[in-house]
Amino acid sequence: MFRTRLLSGIVLVVLAVAVIIAGGGILLAAVFAVSCIGMYELYRVFDMEKKLPAVAGYLAALVFYCDLQWQFLPEQSVLFLAYLIALMFVFVFAWPKYHSRQVMAAFFGLFYVAVMLSYVYRLRMMQHGVYLAFLVFLCSWGCDTCAYCVGMLIGRHKMSPKLSPKKSVEGAVGGVLGSALLTALYCYGFREQMSLGAREIGMLAVIAAAAALISMVGDLTASAIKRNYEIKDYGKLIPGHGGILDRFDSMIITAPIIFYLAGYMIL
Repeated sequence: MFRTRLLSGIVLVVLAVAVIIAGGGILLAAVFAVSCIGMYELYRVFDMEKKLPAVAGYLAALVFYCDLQWQFLPEQSVLFLAYLIALMFVFVFAWPKYHSRQVMAAFFGLFYVAVMLSYVYRLRMMQHGVYLAFLVFLCSWGCDTCAYCVGMLIGRHKMSPKLSPKKSVEGAVGGVLGSALLTALYCYGFREQMSLGAREIGMLAVIAAAAALISMVGDLTASAIKRNYEIKDYGKLIPGHGGILDRFDSMIITAPIIFYLAGYMIL
């Protein structure tokens, strides 16, 4: 199992590096594909992955990503309002075919998966974006790895015993500090390319620590949904890891945090 998980993780890292370096339409298409799969996995939890509210969600995600590329909407809030109204029409005129929780999950899924993951692409399109985008992975996957290692070595106090019994306070601290250290080393290594001084590197390390802490909330949120509906994994797409949401759950919340804090406050 560990070998399978390790090999899958290596493949994911290679693919992530490749699409981020490529940027542009390739990255946009990749993030859109990942978003659609993630939405499908989430909608499957609510037994609606192929039903009309879910289809409306996929179409709304498509329009949203097309607008990121061509910017044809006056503002994206128009899309979200139209999507909400469309879901209300579906809910009312198909009554009682769909439960209210399915309609609400359809709306939630668009934001939780598609919109929040889009910040990986938005980061990449900013100045120094090819370097900024990798911070998302350092703060999410780096935090996961450091937290796992520290938790296995010295973890004693449970962080959330009912929701995630294997996670420890010591592991959480290790994940936060590990993310900050990895980010500091990364930014120091690319300081010239990113035009960073010591102050900016220090601030980015602090931001990485904050993003890593918040990423754990993203991880636990995905776990809480699974516990509510008594499922182990969201899918089986990634051997040893589960589905897209099982692997990208922490990145979902990390990407917008890095976008706003690092992208706009520092660079």
